[in-house]
Amino acid sequence: MNDMDEIVQEFLLESHENLDQLDRDLVALERDPESRERLSSIFRTIHTIKGTSGFLAFSELEKVTHAGESLLSRLRDGKLHFNAEVTTGLLAMVDAVRRLLAEIEQTGVEGEHDHTELISELTALQESAAKTAAEVAPPPPRLGDLLIKTGRATEEDIHFAIREQEIGDRRHIGEILVEQGVLEPGEVAEMLGQQGDQLPQRSIYESTLRVDVALLDELMNLVGELVLTRNQIVSTIGGAGDPVLLRASQRLNTIASDLQSGVMRARMQQINIVWQKIPRVVRDICVSVGKTVAVEMEGQDTELDKTIIEAINAPLTHIVRNAVDHGIETADVRLAAGKAVEGRIKLSARHESGSVTIEISDDGAGIDLDRVRATAQKKGLASGPELAAMTEDEIVALVFLPGFSTAEKVTNVSGRGVGMDVVRNNIEKIGGAIELRTERTRGTTVIIKIPLTLAIMPALSVTSGGHRYAIPQINLLELIRLEADDASTAIQTIHDAPVFRLRDDLLPLVYLHERLGLSSLRAAKDPLFIAVLQAEDREFGLVVDAVEDTQEIVVKPLQKQLSGIGLFAGATVFGDGSVSLIIDVAEMAHQARRRAAVEQTATATATAGASNRVLITNIGPHRRLAVPIGGVTRLEQLPPAALERVGDREMLQYHGTIIPMARISDVVNDSQPMTVDADAPLQVVVYRRGRRTVGLVVNEIIDIVEEADISVAISGVGVERTLVIGEQITELLDVHAAIVAADPEFFADDIAGAA
Repeated sequence: MNDMDEIVQEFLLESHENLDQLDRDLVALERDPESRERLSSIFRTIHTIKGTSGFLAFSELEKVTHAGESLLSRLRDGKLHFNAEVTTGLLAMVDAVRRLLAEIEQTGVEGEHDHTELISELTALQESAAKTAAEVAPPPPRLGDLLIKTGRATEEDIHFAIREQEIGDRRHIGEILVEQGVLEPGEVAEMLGQQGDQLPQRSIYESTLRVDVALLDELMNLVGELVLTRNQIVSTIGGAGDPVLLRASQRLNTIASDLQSGVMRARMQQINIVWQKIPRVVRDICVSVGKTVAVEMEGQDTELDKTIIEAINAPLTHIVRNAVDHGIETADVRLAAGKAVEGRIKLSARHESGSVTIEISDDGAGIDLDRVRATAQKKGLASGPELAAMTEDEIVALVFLPGFSTAEKVTNVSGRGVGMDVVRNNIEKIGGAIELRTERTRGTTVIIKIPLTLAIMPALSVTSGGHRYAIPQINLLELIRLEADDASTAIQTIHDAPVFRLRDDLLPLVYLHERLGLSSLRAAKDPLFIAVLQAEDREFGLVVDAVEDTQEIVVKPLQKQLSGIGLFAGATVFGDGSVSLIIDVAEMAHQARRRAAVEQTATATATAGASNRVLITNIGPHRRLAVPIGGVTRLEQLPPAALERVGDREMLQYHGTIIPMARISDVVNDSQPMTVDADAPLQVVVYRRGRRTVGLVVNEIIDIVEEADISVAISGVGVERTLVIGEQITELLDVHAAIVAADPEFFADDIAGAA
């Protein structure tokens, strides 16, 4: 590469960075036309590109930027008014410059492009946007003039500072004079305040070195191999007992860790690299659909690995486009709803437990669940009975299905059926998870959790079926050890699915050896281990034979023969040289959920709701009641304060909705109810049908058993018949009467359907 090629490459690199900044500055300037600092920055950027393109003989690029510079010059001097038309024209110029730069990068020349019309539009804007002389505020005095006028510097001082700038000093005039002892720092700040400007930050040009990404990738691979070798050496020397080798291995461990940290920092980039394009994207869509939306950002300095940054670029853009097109309402609708005309989209990023959480929220209309149900059924993505049995969270999750779109027509913004499924797939490919929360008329929030880097990550080593596997620690919430005697009673089965009560929630379980088609090698007397994992917005327990330890692993991609299995995210080599597969937690959760849904549907179809499994509960000193659990969706344990009384009824705030409650002792009209500790947790049986949910409060759950065959037709208030269970007389609850006591309209859809 000759010197001229190096100059062109440097020009292209700096120009692309400047154009991204221009997009952001122009959109911001449209909202705050009085920011002279931002306007001056835009002018300097275009002036630099124009000057360099002339030097490099890129004539077309020079013509386009010259037209833009002329318009910006009149804006800077206060002779023109900055408005939406001017912004659109300047953004069109930026797009034209970007296309020309791309052509130069690909072919080395500008190519055949005709920008006559664009140049004419920019020239015309100089006249159409003109103000009268009375409307134009005089430009603020230059800093040098102010310093001379106030006697704080002489003309010779100012000329000296200007000459320093001309020979390459990138500092502000004020900074140069402070260094020369002519001014105090406070005087410069005071003068800049009078000038309406701010002291620019010191250039980082001198302290920055650009490195090719391919070189960083190669260094990262070498560091990964070094970490593997380090792990093997440390593991081997640890048992040798030689103090000299032990000290050397500890030193190697420290150096390898520091080197790994340094290379990873070199690959880190601020998420603002992705976010800085968002205001321009939002503005363009708003112009297209006739909306007004403001963009807010928090945590722009949050750092991620360059690979992660590149992977989330397209998903984030798609989510923002959806928020503007589908989420934010038009001005008349927002006014009718009592909202501000201008919509709001907020992006935030923060570090949490070794990962990064990104939130994209809007204050729009939220997701219409009825419309989602109708669309899913129309497209054959779910049947009517399946939709009726789904919770609101499960309905919302349907938007991630392939081909799902509620857009009524295809536009240049949406409606092509390529949507959130691609977003989720791209996020999960990098080991992340995505969650959707929505509230009707209040807006929607998309929550994305992603790792800091893909190359090296902390992981938990576990064994199952005689093999060792790695679980990414980003998905691990906690570990549970159950002794053999406790495991048989602590793990229960509901709808043929194993569950474990973890504090106040039921945790669904997945046995790793079963999912992999292996035989468990755990002996009956051995403890059982549950790794509590989180995938998307759900938690589940992964049952393994044994837990070893945590260590940093180097992720190696799978060969194509294994990549189709879907349960593994990659492979790694442990310190002893053994190769282990890395569990893909998100995919395992998806497969387990699909399997559970199929099993529950098959069970419901086969039994038609005639399950004979019951909960045994005490409701009085000498009275036992059996509660059928066919149709039960959840068993909850809640604090007494969770129930709220509304009039003569008790209600519960449950997963974002309000459900009516009924106490079993009231339903069966028990004259001698069982005495219960007022502070004891409530045992709640949750029934759901379609959109309706009710909760039945039982005093104490003794056991879950099969209903006995011995029964007599002795009934009473709220009692269907009497059974003998466990050699004790037990009454069977009339579930229909109990549910109606909580919600008289619970079976209204059934009655309407029969009619």
